[in-house]
Amino acid sequence: MISVSNVTMRYGSKLLFEDVSVTFTDGRRYGLTGPNGAGKSTFMKVLTGELDAQKGNVVRPRKFGVLKQNQFEFDAYRVLDTVIMGNKPLWAALEEREVIYNKAEMTDEDGIRLGELEGIVGEEDGYEAESNAAILLQGLDIPDELHERKMSELQGGQKVRVLLAQALFGNPDALFLDEPTNHLDLDSIHWLENFLNRYSGTVITISHDRHFLNSICTHIADIDYETIITYTGGYDDMVLQKTQVRSRIESQNEQREKKIAQLNEFIARFSAGTRSSQVNSRKKEVERLQTTELARSNIQRPFLSFKMERPSGKHLLEIEALCKSYTQPDGKVEQVIRNFSTAVMRGEKIVMIGRNGQGKTTLLKSIIAEAPGVDDHEREANFADAGGVKWGHEANVGYFAQDHTASIQKGTTAAEWLHSFDPKAAKEDIRGLLGQMLFRGEEGNKKTEALSGGEAARLLFCKLMLQKPNVLILDEPTNHLDLESINALNQALQKYEGTVFLVTHDQDMIEEVGTRIWHFAGGPDDFHITDHKGPYEEYEQKRAMAEK
Repeated sequence: MISVSNVTMRYGSKLLFEDVSVTFTDGRRYGLTGPNGAGKSTFMKVLTGELDAQKGNVVRPRKFGVLKQNQFEFDAYRVLDTVIMGNKPLWAALEEREVIYNKAEMTDEDGIRLGELEGIVGEEDGYEAESNAAILLQGLDIPDELHERKMSELQGGQKVRVLLAQALFGNPDALFLDEPTNHLDLDSIHWLENFLNRYSGTVITISHDRHFLNSICTHIADIDYETIITYTGGYDDMVLQKTQVRSRIESQNEQREKKIAQLNEFIARFSAGTRSSQVNSRKKEVERLQTTELARSNIQRPFLSFKMERPSGKHLLEIEALCKSYTQPDGKVEQVIRNFSTAVMRGEKIVMIGRNGQGKTTLLKSIIAEAPGVDDHEREANFADAGGVKWGHEANVGYFAQDHTASIQKGTTAAEWLHSFDPKAAKEDIRGLLGQMLFRGEEGNKKTEALSGGEAARLLFCKLMLQKPNVLILDEPTNHLDLESINALNQALQKYEGTVFLVTHDQDMIEEVGTRIWHFAGGPDDFHITDHKGPYEEYEQKRAMAEK
């Protein structure tokens, strides 16, 4: 059990939460939700002991796992060792045992200490540590050939999965996971969901993936109104309960205010007369009926709406036998896309799914390299090696890159950068667009180099709304967005009348936006893209039937 008593945290003049008391019960899985800036990561650090609460105290179990956010912290270590470090007592015993074994001569004290250390190793399942770590890594799609390598040799997404295995290692009593699905593909997310649903300890996770929260959470701890309120169920259940509670309090306040107004009218009419006892009685009634003061919610909801300047032609895109290879640093040429052919019609919403590193971004960039009106820096080194990409009549492409911060020019302000894409636009229109995406007041004058990942993403959406393209190409657009922004994007894409190419691991978006699926699968020898003309649910049913 994890117990929080009267905890308060503030930064400068900003109060995050005050006098919070909450208990996280064994065997339950909690989603920690709230908008960006509400204090989720701060509260998580207080729970793990990384930060001391400014007021109050926290009781936590002796053995718990934490998902590390610093991908470079373990670069000097083997992948297997990095995972085993998740069990701190075991790793400390293994390191001390190694030091003693490396001595030229051992003393009697060393021999006694070795016996104690072997006892710790046995109690912590240390003799099966490497095989247990390997099982976790395999489940998270880290192949056996990488287990002996240094962490510095891994890609960013692979490092995140190793750090997730580290948090899960050693059967901890509680897990603290801050954005565990970041950089995970859909198969890895499903594996994690299954693992956590079988896990018997306490789970507290921050996530902006609505489907993930609905799949694993038994409860939601929501940070809002400068406090933390726990709701039963998943994220959607919390939203419904929260809305009902707020509506009920507002309705009760409205009724109380009417009653108070009536009583005050009586008091004003008769306070100078002979009915003093009745006046005093009503004054007491007014004090008793004082309305519940409603704290202001931290939640801010952006407004996304993608329009088209004009529609494209009916036949939007033809791809014929497209091939694309890359030369690795060791000189080895790796073919990523092989002989892919298809045709895309106006209005289709294509979602690309599959493991990380299987060519989704590569295919998008090869398509974009041939698109009309795309910046030259998006074309460099992205042309296909073979095959053809032909865009149809009046195609006008808007692009959201996976590394989207590199798409925004430095040395200017958000408003100036946005205005550069339509110099004829009125400043009021620019401010209006920025306001829709939560750049309030003077925030539009923020320097582009100072933008956070979420702010940069919202600014790019402003650009797309300003340009009004009839084709949207979006490569993992939900990274750095909070739940409210992701939900707004989901709804905007569903309503958009143009054509969409979307790479995402957000299952709700895959299911609710996609009208066609491109599934990337296989290895170097059997790579293929399955082109299913229909929604994701239908595609999954088809796959399940084929596997029977």
